[in-house]
Amino acid sequence: MCSFAQITSLHSFEWMGHPLYRTMATLNQMHRQGKPKPPPRSLSATFGCPQLKAVVLKTMIRKPKKPNSANRKCARVRLSNGKEAVAFIPGEGHNLQEHNVVLVEGGRTQDLPGVKLKVVRGKYDCAHVVKKKQ
Repeated sequence: MCSFAQITSLHSFEWMGHPLYRTMATLNQMHRQGKPKPPPRSLSATFGCPQLKAVVLKTMIRKPKKPNSANRKCARVRLSNGKEAVAFIPGEGHNLQEHNVVLVEGGRTQDLPGVKLKVVRGKYDCAHVVKKKQ
C-alpha cells in the first residue's frame, strides 16, 4: 500500500524542491481572462467572393506533383483586390495573353501546389474550349 505522499509525488512535478500541481482556474481568474474567443476564420482563395475579375500578367506552364506527369497551363494574375495569384486554365488549349481580362473562381488543382484559383472559360477575354472537328 502506498502512502499519500508517494501517490502525489507520482502525479506532480517538482520545481526547486517544491511540488507543482496543475489546478483549475479560479472564478476571479476566469473573469479577468474573459470569454474564450474562437480562432479567426481563414478566408478562401477568392477572399470571401464567389468570383473575382483579374488581369493576366504572364502565362506559364507548371509541372504537377509526384505521381502525375504533365504540363499544366497556368496564368499569373492580378486580382481586382490588388493581390497577385496563380490561376489554373482548364480545358485543352487557350487564347490567353498578357493584359487579358479574365474571371477567376476558387477551387484548387489537386496536383499543382499553391494553385488555388481557376480561370472561368467563356467569360471576358478567355474563349470557350473549342471542340475538335473529326
